[in-house]
Amino acid sequence: MKISRLSMVISFVLIGAATFGQAQSYAFKVVANKGNNEVKSGDSWQPVKTGATLKPNDEIKVADNAYIGLFHASGKPMEIKTAGSYKVSALESQVSAGGSSVLNKYTDFILSSNSEEKKNKLSATGAVHRGTADDISVMLPSNQYSSVFNNVAVIRWESNKTKGPFVVNIVNMFGDNVARIETADTRIELNLNDTRFSDLSALLIEVSAKNDAKIASEQYLIKKLSPADQEKMKKSLNEISSEVSEPTALNKFFLAGFYEEKGLLIDAIAAYEETIRLAPDVPFYAEAYNDFLIRQGLKKK
Repeated sequence: MKISRLSMVISFVLIGAATFGQAQSYAFKVVANKGNNEVKSGDSWQPVKTGATLKPNDEIKVADNAYIGLFHASGKPMEIKTAGSYKVSALESQVSAGGSSVLNKYTDFILSSNSEEKKNKLSATGAVHRGTADDISVMLPSNQYSSVFNNVAVIRWESNKTKGPFVVNIVNMFGDNVARIETADTRIELNLNDTRFSDLSALLIEVSAKNDAKIASEQYLIKKLSPADQEKMKKSLNEISSEVSEPTALNKFFLAGFYEEKGLLIDAIAAYEETIRLAPDVPFYAEAYNDFLIRQGLKKK
């Protein structure tokens, strides 16, 4: 009986060790890649590909003016912008100790959302989009997903009927005019802490052609989270904020995924915009933003 029990214990230990080994079979996943970067796995050098995994014994070579964005196995983001050769094991040593199941929850969501399989499916099926080809199509979500956590809302639009200039009309829930913004651009950024908006819990947005008010978008709602929901979001954000507090493109990209997973699409838009501002020369981020807009039905294919 003792021998039998001992055998069972050893079996459980071996199974646990094998499971842990499988879970830790890679050190990093490549999230974003720009330039002629290479990875050495074994004896040969190969081009780095987005979505690939890097093992502890691998080595990467970052080219001049190149960029690599990585997610560690613990979920923690890491950017490499400086040219040179790097042992993956040495990069691992730079990652602060302690994994995070919370971080991994969001990295898994981000990697899944940006997988080739997901992109191919989206390309084949498309997504439901508000408006018609004749409208000014504003890249904001339906009322169900119109809540915003932060104080910045980025509003973009496109039109097949006019190249502008445009007027953005903002009214309160009673239909009273709050702001009228003229622009030649197809984008504005609203600071919801502005004195015109700070006391309002919700805004209605409409974009029209300055020279022809009949060319107009639908009305779109932007509503601030309730105090109770604000507190819930702060708690969730605090669980990851120490790992993504540095203002890097990869961290902002991570936050875009975090907000999308929470259904806060307006916050995700702002995070994507900031990602691209910080890394305008990394095509992956612009592609990921475009895929997000299509995936969520905010933009036509």
